[in-house]
Amino acid sequence: MSKQQHLWLFTIFFLAATFHPSLADVGTAAQYSPPYLPTACSGDDASQFPTNNLFAAAGDGIWDNGASCGRQYLVRCISAATPGTCNPSQTIQIRIVDRAETSVSRPSTNGATIILSTTAFGAIANPSAASVNIEFQQ
Repeated sequence: MSKQQHLWLFTIFFLAATFHPSLADVGTAAQYSPPYLPTACSGDDASQFPTNNLFAAAGDGIWDNGASCGRQYLVRCISAATPGTCNPSQTIQIRIVDRAETSVSRPSTNGATIILSTTAFGAIANPSAASVNIEFQQ
């Protein structure tokens, strides 16, 4: 095998070993606070909320005509307008329980992909931030 063929094989091996395609999407997250009931997904049923309070309202981009109700997403803060806002080592699992457009409590920022409960938002970012950039995966 020639030196050029060795270099070619090494390059292909290196790229294959270091390339990790992401299956996650990127969007924005805002937060909303109580009251959370009633919701677009389950009305006044308080049992829809996970006991750890890691839940969210779906923005228009993921609402999917209500099909997002009950979906669970892994969410991670990746950046924000203010450096140091994110807790990059923290990934949370949230459940969609409402629609952002019709939620009783209004989001801290309009147009976000996911509107997190105050508990969920505080787990991945500084709660004083209005919104953050996130990576999320169903």
